[in-house]
Amino acid sequence: MLRSEPWKWDQIAGQRWHEPDPMAYYLAARWTAQGRRRFLDLGCGVGRHALFFARQGFVIDAFDLSPSGIAALEESARGAGLAITARVGDMLSLPYPNGQFDCLMAFHVIYHSDRAGTEKAITEIVRVLAPGGEAYITFNSRSNRTMSNPANVRVDEYTCIKTDGSEANVPHYYVDAPEVRRLLSAFDLHLFEHREEFRGENSSWHYYTLCSKP
Repeated sequence: MLRSEPWKWDQIAGQRWHEPDPMAYYLAARWTAQGRRRFLDLGCGVGRHALFFARQGFVIDAFDLSPSGIAALEESARGAGLAITARVGDMLSLPYPNGQFDCLMAFHVIYHSDRAGTEKAITEIVRVLAPGGEAYITFNSRSNRTMSNPANVRVDEYTCIKTDGSEANVPHYYVDAPEVRRLLSAFDLHLFEHREEFRGENSSWHYYTLCSKP
C-alpha cells in the first residue's frame, strides 16, 4: 500500500476550487428530503462542499490530508460564521466512530492511492456510515490519457505517481466499470455514470457513483 501524499493547496489558485460541483445541489436536496443531517466531506480540500452543505443546514465534519487545505477551510468558515469541524488526517484511518454519518461525499479523493489503499479507504467509508447512509464517491477512469503519461512514475499496471504541479508525488489509481462495481460491492448502487469533462482543450474521465450502506 502506497503512502498517502497531500495536495499542495497553498500552490493552487482558481475559483473553481471554491465552487461546489453541480451534483452537490441535487445531493443537498435529496438528503434534506430524506432527513439526513450528519455530513462528512472526505478529502475536502479547501472546503467547497463542506461550506456549501453547512449553508444548507447540515452538521459538517471535513477531513483532508493537507494542512494548507484545512487551514483555508477554517478561515472561510470563520469568515462566513459557519460551524464546521475540520481535521487533518489520512483517509486510510478515519478518526470517527462507527456509523457517525448518514451522508458523505468523497469527491475526487479515494483514488489518490493504489488498489490496496483505495480498498482500505472504502472500508473506512463503510465503517463510518450509519446503516442506510448514502455516499457519493468518484473514481479515476482508465480512459484518462494521464494513465499512460510517460512523465508519471509507473507503480503498477493501473497506478502511477504524478511528478509535477500541485499533485506532485500523489499516487493515482485508475479503474474500469467492473473494478468500480467490485470496490463498491458492500453497497447498494443508486447511480453509476462514466463521464468525460472538458476544461479548455483538456479532458478527463471519471466514474460518479451514489450508493448506500445496507
